[in-house]
Amino acid sequence: MLDNEYLKQLNEQQRQAVLYCDGPQLVIAGAGSGKTRVLTYKIVHLLNLGLPPFRIMALTFTNKAAREMRERIVRMVDSMQARQLWMGTFHSIFSRLLRANAERIGFKSDFTIYDATDSRSLIKLIVKDMGLDDKEYKPATLQSRISMVKNMLISPDDYARNRALRDADDKAQRPLTHIIYKTYWNRCRVAGAMDFDDLLFYTNILLRDNPDVCERYQDMFQYILVDEYQDTNFAQHLIVSQLCKRHGRLCVVGDDAQSIYSFRGANIANILGLSKEYPNLQTFKLEQNYRSTQRIIEAANSLIAKNKKQISKHIFSENAVGDRIPVIQCFSDYEEAYVVANQIASLKARTGCSYEDIAVLYRTNAQSRTLEEALKNGGRRDKHGHTREAIPYRIYGGLSFYQRKEVKDAVCYFRLIINPDDDEALRRVVNTPARGIGDTTMGRVQHCALEQGVSLWHVLCNPDESGLNVNSGIKKKMSAFTDLIKGLIELNNNGASALDVAEEVIARSRLKAVLLGDNTPENISRQENIDELVNAVNDFVLQKEEEGDESNRLTDFLAETSLLTDQDEDDSQSGERVTLMTVHAAKGLEFKNVIIVGVEEDLFPSAMSSDTLAGIEEERRLLYVAITRAMQNCVITYATSRYRNGQTNLCVMSRFISDIDPQYLQMSATSSSFAGTQRDVPSFSPRPPRPSVEYRRSLERPAQPASPQSSRPLAASAAMPGDFVTHTVDEVSEGCIINHSRFGQGAITTIDTSGTDAKIVVDFGDVGVKTLLLKFAKFKIL
Repeated sequence: MLDNEYLKQLNEQQRQAVLYCDGPQLVIAGAGSGKTRVLTYKIVHLLNLGLPPFRIMALTFTNKAAREMRERIVRMVDSMQARQLWMGTFHSIFSRLLRANAERIGFKSDFTIYDATDSRSLIKLIVKDMGLDDKEYKPATLQSRISMVKNMLISPDDYARNRALRDADDKAQRPLTHIIYKTYWNRCRVAGAMDFDDLLFYTNILLRDNPDVCERYQDMFQYILVDEYQDTNFAQHLIVSQLCKRHGRLCVVGDDAQSIYSFRGANIANILGLSKEYPNLQTFKLEQNYRSTQRIIEAANSLIAKNKKQISKHIFSENAVGDRIPVIQCFSDYEEAYVVANQIASLKARTGCSYEDIAVLYRTNAQSRTLEEALKNGGRRDKHGHTREAIPYRIYGGLSFYQRKEVKDAVCYFRLIINPDDDEALRRVVNTPARGIGDTTMGRVQHCALEQGVSLWHVLCNPDESGLNVNSGIKKKMSAFTDLIKGLIELNNNGASALDVAEEVIARSRLKAVLLGDNTPENISRQENIDELVNAVNDFVLQKEEEGDESNRLTDFLAETSLLTDQDEDDSQSGERVTLMTVHAAKGLEFKNVIIVGVEEDLFPSAMSSDTLAGIEEERRLLYVAITRAMQNCVITYATSRYRNGQTNLCVMSRFISDIDPQYLQMSATSSSFAGTQRDVPSFSPRPPRPSVEYRRSLERPAQPASPQSSRPLAASAAMPGDFVTHTVDEVSEGCIINHSRFGQGAITTIDTSGTDAKIVVDFGDVGVKTLLLKFAKFKIL
């Protein structure tokens, strides 16, 4: 494209950013402002100015982003030019540089690249070779630690001399981490292999220790462009600085308001401090949002304005004004899930949108469990107890709750307790957590079982009788395992509830205990998933008990769970589906309708982030990202109670909701707005249900200061757990309004005293109609 016709497709801010080529520039690209278009047109403009394509380096974080940019460029210039661009991810581009200069850093050009699985496997082997306990020296934790220090450009020798790092390892009871790092480093070199972090580490070494190579690439790459600069770490930032040091022709694009990956090593200071590194830096701000309604953008602006460390900007939209953002107070996480399901069904019916147009965003993966169950149930039950059609969904970038490894491990323990001859369940848990019964032993057990036509369990319980050829040490380990399972079987057979058995399984098997002390994000998520499984069992037991249904044993829970997992398979084959995902996974995506759940203190913001200003500001940026995924409608929900760690905990509304200018919000409280036996589902409509007096007063109080030291935001009206008690038939009447410990607020429609035990029928609105045994149901009469 030799003419400048493409420039007419840009707004004035975009056009100026594309045309400027005289020095370093920072393009602050607000959410939905056309960032990819600017990067693409910038490259096309450079080509039209006569810069050879092989002199342009464009760095991205994902292959998808690089591919999308290249495809756009191909449509605008000669395809040969597009192919000659040095465009790709940091890792792919730098691996090319390293292969071309491998001998300078002591490698061969055909070095292997280890992925995360290869890396962890090698670390696991090193721990084993050193005779260390892998419960103390967990490979995942070590891998995360090594990755962190490599991205800080700390070599094994530097690590060994660093007192602060060594002290931290001593405190974590992993004093030999520096030796493991050194061993890992050496074994990778002997194997002629680099992991992903090495690609950045060795590129820095190559440029630092070989001035001629550095100068060659500085001359070769006359223009360097970097996407998502707010997500760069120290190693990436330093490479970019080295490559453009001589000419300063650098264009970085990013948005400090969307910096949410510090746990991966991203350093927001890279983008905030760019003007200090380049005094002649020109900053261009893409402030027009093409994605969202005006109210969504203004709400997001008012939220992020509370952050102190940021580049000033005012994002605006010329789209429709749009509706205010509903903020729905739910009584419990259980009710919240059904509110979400009803929101989805109501929205689809009212607007005719597709399920594909709706996303539900949450802070942690464990939150998906109640949402999944509510969507499978289709939301609200009618007065006859019938449910609507299930709402199809998908878990974006992950597995549905009951398909996650740690959940499946625990469920397989449950299965084995019910049926010890379940070979598939036994294979999964016999060495989970590791107890020294490895593949070789299980291969022999399998051989004996097949020869004699018996189960694996039979062989494990009777190794001598089965002719199993293993030493006494292995037999002792097998005996410990079978004793564990037999003890749990006895507990279950003696009439223990599903909850009692589940809690004992988690405790005795040490499924959760082996995860404690490892605070990597992945490991914390696994712990939360195990806790949520216990919550699921507790929900099951309580519901069965209150409904007078005696099928509350572990076998009954498994029967219900198996139906849920069967539905997972069905959902995976369906067409349009609602997307469930974490906010982190949603970055870069957009949906017509977004529902953000669990916006409560200690959840969003997370408890781990509440101790520092930097942590709170990143959590606030995370909610900003969540809100700006929405194109037409956004809704926020939170619960005033949430079941965690075996008990109901009171929750308070997140301080971030108070940060948002109230003129852009529509406050509504489901549990406090109940009237009679019917109530409207709070939707995206402009007229909210009427909150309780206490709740309205709480909203009229001044918003809390936006700092981690401030007092917590005021909770909405909520009863204490101790307020929920059982009641006699004389204490209730038809039409009576109650507050239930799990289902929230409802109206008693019928009292049945015909049987042995009195029952009440309660319409809980969003959650549906429930029949409860009075002697078990715990509620507060309002």
